[in-house]
Amino acid sequence: MTDLPFGSLSVHRDTDAGREIFVTFDSTGVLSAFNGHVDLGTGIETALAQIVAEEAELPLSRVQVILGDTARTPDQGPTIASETIQVAAVPLRLAAAQLRAELAARGARRLNAPEGGVTLREGVVHWKDTSVAFEALLEGREEMLRLDLATPLKSHVDYQIVGQKTARKDLPAKVTGQHTYIHDVDVAGMVHGHVIRPPYTGRDSGPFIGTSLIGFDEAAVRQMPGFLAVVRHGDFLGVVATRADQAQAIAEALPVDWRRPPAAPDLSDLRHAIRNQPATPRALDLSGDFARGLAESDTNLTRSYVWPYHLHGSIGPSCAVADWNAGRPIVWSGSQNPHMLRGDLATLIGLPPEEIEIRRYQAAGCYGRNCADDVCGDALLLARALGRPVRVQLTRAQEHLWEPKGAAQLMDITGGLKDGALHAYSLDTWYPSNRGPNLALLLTGAVSPEPRPSDMGDRTTVPPYRIPHKRITVHDMAPIVRAAWMRGVSALPNTFAHESFIDEMAHEAGMDPVAFRLAHLDDPRAADLIRRTAEAAGWQPHQRPRLRREGRMAYGTGFAYATYVHGAFPGTAAAAAAWVCDVAVDMESGEVTLTRVFVGQDQGLVINPDGVRHQIHGNVNQTASRVLTEEVSFDEITVTPQSWASYPILTFPKVPEIETLLIARPEEPALGVGESAAVPSAAAIASAIFDATGVRMREAPFTPEKMRSALGIAPRVVTPPALPGMIPAKPRKPRRFAMAAALGGALTAGVIALPMARAIPPAPPPARGVSLTNFCNAALRSLPLATAPPATLPRAASPMPVAAR
Repeated sequence: MTDLPFGSLSVHRDTDAGREIFVTFDSTGVLSAFNGHVDLGTGIETALAQIVAEEAELPLSRVQVILGDTARTPDQGPTIASETIQVAAVPLRLAAAQLRAELAARGARRLNAPEGGVTLREGVVHWKDTSVAFEALLEGREEMLRLDLATPLKSHVDYQIVGQKTARKDLPAKVTGQHTYIHDVDVAGMVHGHVIRPPYTGRDSGPFIGTSLIGFDEAAVRQMPGFLAVVRHGDFLGVVATRADQAQAIAEALPVDWRRPPAAPDLSDLRHAIRNQPATPRALDLSGDFARGLAESDTNLTRSYVWPYHLHGSIGPSCAVADWNAGRPIVWSGSQNPHMLRGDLATLIGLPPEEIEIRRYQAAGCYGRNCADDVCGDALLLARALGRPVRVQLTRAQEHLWEPKGAAQLMDITGGLKDGALHAYSLDTWYPSNRGPNLALLLTGAVSPEPRPSDMGDRTTVPPYRIPHKRITVHDMAPIVRAAWMRGVSALPNTFAHESFIDEMAHEAGMDPVAFRLAHLDDPRAADLIRRTAEAAGWQPHQRPRLRREGRMAYGTGFAYATYVHGAFPGTAAAAAAWVCDVAVDMESGEVTLTRVFVGQDQGLVINPDGVRHQIHGNVNQTASRVLTEEVSFDEITVTPQSWASYPILTFPKVPEIETLLIARPEEPALGVGESAAVPSAAAIASAIFDATGVRMREAPFTPEKMRSALGIAPRVVTPPALPGMIPAKPRKPRRFAMAAALGGALTAGVIALPMARAIPPAPPPARGVSLTNFCNAALRSLPLATAPPATLPRAASPMPVAAR
């Protein structure tokens, strides 16, 4: 851009872990911004660029954002809890403002102008009829400024970039197929690995973890095409070959002997299974005297709410490439936790974290802890063994079976009304989850496999309403099966319970659900959100379910509100959201159709209105799928879903009409929006079902089977017709958790040979008379959206799922 000698000016912060650089402006006229979080398809690359360009007084085109590269970006923790804009962007914004102030002062001196008299526009300092470009103010060397937390920021009234609709920087390459995903990374000399998992699928604690592999017969596969190596560490077992398809073929042919895992807790009755697991109660809010308040109440209710296990359901299976690099490893990863992953890998291979570099690439959406970190451990162990770059991509079955599930949850609520007002309220919530130890650490014995409880069950545990007597308790507990965070974490199930119970109390009080909430809110900002959302959505006040019917269809409208509170209690409030939604319930089949969702959201300062709306739409689609359709099941040995055929998710024909209301408050700090619109979903849909049918749904998902049971409709068995030339699908079992008979009931630990699970055979070509469209719809359901190597793919027989993940 210029012929100036190269120079740069950076703003940094020194920590115990080393120097963290937030922004660097160099003599090319480009500002590089560094943030330790990553873009999960949420558009934060664009939003962060807007923030930096605004504060630095630069055109957006001259700002580049580097995300999640551990060699270059600060360690700001994992990309979770809607913290990127609300938390991780704060020092970045300050650094950009400090850079602007320094260049303005230098420009004033260069132009012989009073410092407060110059103006800055698009990277140029102006004084009267003279000007100087920012890059001309650099001194031809690397300069450093220490981050000053007292740096003045621009007033929102002067914003010209922040708050404006801005096209996503990443989308053009994505829609034209030119974007490089983690699945597309190709390193010189790269070979391919395929892992063989143990038979204790989806479990991460117990003495059998890491000690169950008896042996394998390498000689039986050594002459297969492409064979390079078999690698074992404890229960970690993988093969390496020249090509990916060769590696998978060798892995499937390798004879392996495993010890059978012991019985696991019976999860056929989820609420009792969770309640009966070891847990440690932790009181969060004991204001007032709950026992006395309940005794004083004239109407008391006790309810239990159940949330199922979910898959993150990434459309593309997890993938990584690792290069041992002579003992200074480089890992190309789709992780949303690059710095945390680096620490795990350092533990795995016994190196200092700073000697490992994680280069982050976008992957299929996860919105939580899927297998993206696990596959990095796989690739690194294989790369170390061979001394060359190794790529590992999991199969669809491996991803479904081994990802840490979105945790199930149980919530008990007891509450009382006195003179029509909330008077006493208790919540007990159980959330069997933790932060998902890296699978390679467990399989190799690098970390011990004892049960590890975590404190993540306390998100949005305290209801936002005025209640004199409260007793709020979270029961911290270790996972029953492998489980970790997923979009909304425990806040979504907790809000399902809170807002459903508030709806029931409004019914008992004979009040409209919206009016009842407003009568118990002291926060004027929350009340404003609720009023404006209800009005804009066309809410019709009512005191009883309206039971509107047209033939076999019943129609209802529901409401729910919540503020997503993230982080350990008491946590940090992100954006608040309110839902008004319409449902249609088939009173013969029990099928619930979500037809319209109106979301009002208060996120304070809006960085990019289109980006916020994108997040709302993604939240609505994903959580509608979770609330109405999704549930993980188990059989005697393992997690059942191995393909989309056995774990259906929302399809495009089922996507509801979505409307949004952004309540912009530019004078307030920006709040996280990555999860807030998901949190009220289940309660709002349950409320709409009640308005339509008079039936309360307290256990998700609200499937036709559960609806028929609640409505008293006789069950019916429907076998969908099979495509000619394809195997007919078996009737689906009731979609409850069923780790039948305690993982086999009488299973005992013993030394037996368990063959490796085979991939589901591919679907045959369409038979005569089958339309190409129908056949492709079935086939595409099993394909990852990102580039994948040739492999045996599971068959599915449903339309293409919504790629909102």
